[in-house]
Amino acid sequence: MEIIKQNLLNIQSQLPKNVTLVAVSKTKPVADLMEAYNAGQRVFGENYVQELVEKQQELPKDIQWHFIGHLQSRKVKLIAPFVNLIHGVDSLKLLHEINKEALKNNRIIDCLLQIYIADEETKFGLDEKELNDILSSEEFKNLKNIRIIGLMGMATFTDNQDQIKKEFQNLKAIFDKISKLTTDNCQLNTISMGMSGDYQLAIECGSTMVRIGSSIFGNRNYNN
Repeated sequence: MEIIKQNLLNIQSQLPKNVTLVAVSKTKPVADLMEAYNAGQRVFGENYVQELVEKQQELPKDIQWHFIGHLQSRKVKLIAPFVNLIHGVDSLKLLHEINKEALKNNRIIDCLLQIYIADEETKFGLDEKELNDILSSEEFKNLKNIRIIGLMGMATFTDNQDQIKKEFQNLKAIFDKISKLTTDNCQLNTISMGMSGDYQLAIECGSTMVRIGSSIFGNRNYNN
């Protein structure tokens, strides 16, 4: 079991101070999360709403929970009372739903807008025009219970490091273009990109938040 602690400490020792480590714990048992927690990790990312709700109920209350999967509007209400950050928001409709549920819980929920940077049809996300359309709309400015704190993107699943680097640089360039935009519900300071296989490259390209699962917990177990 100590291997999780060792993996975590190895990764933490390589991260610049301005980079947040999200330990991606989907499909992993509570005991594994507790080992990471006891090694000092406080930010955990989950992909499935039901699993996130169950773990939040069982684990220490000072954990910051990030939802990093594709979020369905009808499930927002289940995580709205406690979630710290929702990655991967890719529509104004979803922002409306998060805002509505945040208001019911008397909260402001931080969100990242997901940008489509990969050369794959399976990835979700906004293109640059859709991003600008949302951020410049009166509809968006009237959402008082959400706060956009940055952008998130997933690179193509490939061994081609040049392609991954180009995609990360593209996300950073889009972020830089909109980074001066500051309103009550938009305060941009976060670029979430990079996972177990490419987080060092992502950091070189400007990432401030990395989502690392298998390098901490080992390969995912989908048979649970």
